[in-house]
Amino acid sequence: MSTLVIHQPASRASLTPPPETSALSLDTSRPGSAPIPNKHLPYCPAGPAPGKSQLASPPASPPSKNSGLQTFSLLHPADTYPQVINNPPIFSIDAFTLAAAINEQATQLFPDPKLAFPWLHGLHAENQVQLAFFIARRKALRKTPQCFRGITVVKVGGDLTKARLKGAVSTDEVLDLKNGKDASFLEVDPRDGFSVRNFQIQAAKMATVSDVVLYAAAETKVEEIHDLAKKFATAQSSFEEVEQNYPDMVAVDSRGQTTGNVMDFFHWERQEMCNMSKASEIARNVWLGPTPDSLLCPLSGDDDEPTFDILIEANDLAQPPDSHTLKRVGELSYSAPQHLEFPSSGSMMPQTHTQKGSDPLKTICQWIYKLANPNNTPDASEDEENDSDGDIAMKLLYPQSRKILIHCTDGYTESTLLGLAYFMYAEQVAVHEAWLRLHCEKKRNFFAYPSDVALLASLQSRLVPTLSLIRDRSRAAQEEPAWISRIDGSLPSRILPYMYLGNLGHANNPDLLKEMGIKRILSVGEPANWTKAQIETWGQKNLLFIDRVQDNGVDPLMKDFERCLDFIAKGKSDGTATLVHCRVGVSRSATICIAEVMASHGLSFPRAYCYVRARRLNVIIQPHLRFAYELLKWDEICQQRRGEPIKRELEWATIAREIAAMNKPYSSR
Repeated sequence: MSTLVIHQPASRASLTPPPETSALSLDTSRPGSAPIPNKHLPYCPAGPAPGKSQLASPPASPPSKNSGLQTFSLLHPADTYPQVINNPPIFSIDAFTLAAAINEQATQLFPDPKLAFPWLHGLHAENQVQLAFFIARRKALRKTPQCFRGITVVKVGGDLTKARLKGAVSTDEVLDLKNGKDASFLEVDPRDGFSVRNFQIQAAKMATVSDVVLYAAAETKVEEIHDLAKKFATAQSSFEEVEQNYPDMVAVDSRGQTTGNVMDFFHWERQEMCNMSKASEIARNVWLGPTPDSLLCPLSGDDDEPTFDILIEANDLAQPPDSHTLKRVGELSYSAPQHLEFPSSGSMMPQTHTQKGSDPLKTICQWIYKLANPNNTPDASEDEENDSDGDIAMKLLYPQSRKILIHCTDGYTESTLLGLAYFMYAEQVAVHEAWLRLHCEKKRNFFAYPSDVALLASLQSRLVPTLSLIRDRSRAAQEEPAWISRIDGSLPSRILPYMYLGNLGHANNPDLLKEMGIKRILSVGEPANWTKAQIETWGQKNLLFIDRVQDNGVDPLMKDFERCLDFIAKGKSDGTATLVHCRVGVSRSATICIAEVMASHGLSFPRAYCYVRARRLNVIIQPHLRFAYELLKWDEICQQRRGEPIKRELEWATIAREIAAMNKPYSSR
């Protein structure tokens, strides 16, 4: 089957969002519904519309006509290739030419952000808020930039669950076919509202400044291809030919299986989340981690992975097991692995534990400890207390220790409450000490809810009875530290051993940071509210404030990358960690963290984005469009410094499309 290519006609304005396609919900692992990470927190919005003061401060003047060069394309001019249809002109290329053109595109420098924005934000003629903020009275900024000449690959038929090429989109993502033969590009610029995170419109916008290539599976009729090519004024190629000769371009093969040759955002985020939350031993014979063989973290087949006797899943629908169930599961675990459920984090309130004889957290902690540590209890007087208050009797002896896994889908969200409670019980430590040791000593990342903090504090005297028996401690040492009351359940997110990502609340809790080994603060656009004495104690050299960077889609941040990363590197060399924060910890500070991961780990922007996103736990990072574009430019700089030829792993439209798809589950609630 031939390949058809045509020079893209003049770009057109775009106004309405594209419809959702099957490609946006592609399962990249195996049949079945994929779990949604971070599902308990709502989608973080882009922010309110700019106020009057912002509207009065438009961005800088547009660049001169001579600044920047148009991206080169091997597909232009198209008249060097065989022409198969005269009106409209349609040309034929082969798979070799297509592969060469896509590879050539990835090696070119991306246009300067000043040339691409604010056009990429979406400037609808009727959206006065968006126009007033980005262009004010400078209507020249509304024009389509001349610096782009991309390649948009479209599959005829639109089924992207199989036979999918790298960066391929379906027809209805970029073309409006509602009027039959009178097709036009989708109008995707938003008519109302203000947003600097319109990732969902980028594929359609880039198609208007691209040479468009059509390809199809072998069973597609030639007439259908030619008809769509005429409507599209674009091209088509045989998927089978590309699959056979250029497998590195194939994202999903003809059987619907992901090849691993093309980076997939959903798969990579899951992989990074699995790497971060891999099961580890938090106390003798007790592990904390993700559900084994789940869609999120499938079994690796590693011989070092322990075989668990009892698996306790924390989930929202579970009820605390009674003593008879616990006894039966404990006895049966000698012959075969047993499964048990327990209520998840955030689902148990402190008031439910005030009734006499009702203490399910302590009961299961005692039971787990007895199975993991036969003939041993943290406190010798415990057995008598259990019999009197109605908890499970602990006189039953288990002669052999059992290996127990506390798990949930992502390895931390639902299981944090039980994991923290058991650590307190097994180690006989106060809640604040368990909080720090589980994170710093055991290297576990976790997320607790405010209700979990209150519940564990109220149960501390029952979970840790030995604290009240220690007579030689000073009263001050037994008192709860001030920082524990100032956290909402979340700690700063450990992105790298020497770099944490957090919010303004974390920055304003210096005692907590010091306990975590964080001794340097990088504030991006939002200064911490510290006293003069606190600043003097930390030292001015350990504090850096990046001023005049708002999360508005206009202020650049790439000019500060070097300064920020040098500050982080100094902390690393001194053996300490740096907290990078803005106000919420999702955009400006997340951008700096992504830049550091790219520079230090040699990762491309898409992979570094997923790396940081997975480690931000229950907060969804959201660098806006300009920051994401600047990170793609930073990718080029990092490659040059490593002495590598410049080559983008994924193009801008594909990256934006995938980010929009990842955020969709949260924005549609």
